[in-house]
Amino acid sequence: MHAFIVFRLYGPLAAWGDIAVGEERPTTSHPSKSAVLGLVAAALGLRRDQEPEHQALRDGYSFGVRVDALGVPLRDYHTSQSPKSTSRLAHLRSRRDELADPHNRTTALSTRDYRCDGFYTACLCRREHEQAPTPEDILDALTTPRFTLYLGRKSCPAALPLSPHLIQADHLVAALDAFDEAEAKDQRGEFVKEFLSTALRGNPQYYWEDDLPAGIQPLHSTPRYDQPLSRTRRQFAPRTEHYASSKEA
Repeated sequence: MHAFIVFRLYGPLAAWGDIAVGEERPTTSHPSKSAVLGLVAAALGLRRDQEPEHQALRDGYSFGVRVDALGVPLRDYHTSQSPKSTSRLAHLRSRRDELADPHNRTTALSTRDYRCDGFYTACLCRREHEQAPTPEDILDALTTPRFTLYLGRKSCPAALPLSPHLIQADHLVAALDAFDEAEAKDQRGEFVKEFLSTALRGNPQYYWEDDLPAGIQPLHSTPRYDQPLSRTRRQFAPRTEHYASSKEA
């Protein structure tokens, strides 16, 4: 048996970052490992410069996700202003102060992609790692997070409680099934039930990494560059991600 932390992710907007070059800021169709671990770290109250704690969280849990509703893509032409230089801006206290001088402004242009109305069930499986937070600590943090939780970008806050559950199961599919049974008994979940009745729950998509027991055969495997190496330097490494489209695959 393995310890799984299972929780849902839903918002009107989500952005699961992919490799970004120049002004293009794409998103994949399902959550990245770095985004979900970042969300958990925010719930725990970890700051970006706490590298040992972030690395312990990464090494202590393997990641899988089920896509219940893909949502629809949205592209935003984004403009943002910032000061040309920051060396003398320590005395400025607000965004208004930063942009008060019209001669010290620069404008950055980018195209940013989002997913609208996507619904995902994320899963973390405990590995043997002494320094990692315990499943109970993560469960408590996701229930009462220290920082605001975002679905990839600050413009994408979670629109539903994550409803985390700590589940003992043999593999990913069994943990997700147990989560569904627990949620079905929750009388507060009427919106979720109605939403999923019209979503893609009849043909869910599963994604998981190598060392996570899945209970399902992959249809194919691909590399994905979302294994966090350093939060402060925003560096990521590749990992192998497996995919299946149904429990019978």
